[in-house]
Amino acid sequence: MVAKTKNVNRKRSRPVEPKNSFLNFKIIGIIAIIAIIIISVYFIFISFDSNDSDNNDQNPIAIIDTNKGIIQLELFEDKVPNTCENFIKLANDGFYDGMNFYRISDNFMIQAGRFFPDGSESQSPYENIEFEIHEDVKHVDGAISMASTGAGVGGSAEFFICDGEQSFLDGNYAPFGVVSEGFDVLRDIADDPHDNSNPAGGGRPLEDIIINSITIEYQ
Repeated sequence: MVAKTKNVNRKRSRPVEPKNSFLNFKIIGIIAIIAIIIISVYFIFISFDSNDSDNNDQNPIAIIDTNKGIIQLELFEDKVPNTCENFIKLANDGFYDGMNFYRISDNFMIQAGRFFPDGSESQSPYENIEFEIHEDVKHVDGAISMASTGAGVGGSAEFFICDGEQSFLDGNYAPFGVVSEGFDVLRDIADDPHDNSNPAGGGRPLEDIIINSITIEYQ
């Protein structure tokens, strides 16, 4: 006797979705958004930091304000840092304010950094610096260089600006910058009438040429 098969309706169970699946997706989405924001802020910060570094890599500018006009110079801090640091420190101290260009030598240079118009003088409060030169920094037209007591001496505060190229000074004196703007003012000062009182050549201008201030700016 064959047993009759009963038709049994089997109900297939549906997978039960976790009640918190939506919440999990929401949390993941929030985390992803936060991660994107953090990464974006990081790259923005890096970009600004890179720009600041680029700006800091540029050489400082010295602005010499005189009663004849303004001479602007680039200081080669990247090549002769110690000499530039000394000059910048003195300028920021106001050491040069009120001094005059006390020596003019025709077709050679103008010199300052020691005397005031009344003949009084001032010495640097800092020690003399070591003689510092760089093969890429020469006594070209408009070069600013350290005046000193002789060849191979670092100097302290006095400086001169070349009126025309003075290549014979290379290796003996320490140039540390060059005129970038104001060559007309340099020529005007260099052409001023002067006596011949300086044994080394040239002398004091017949009219006072005053340094009102020297300010340092970073590009």
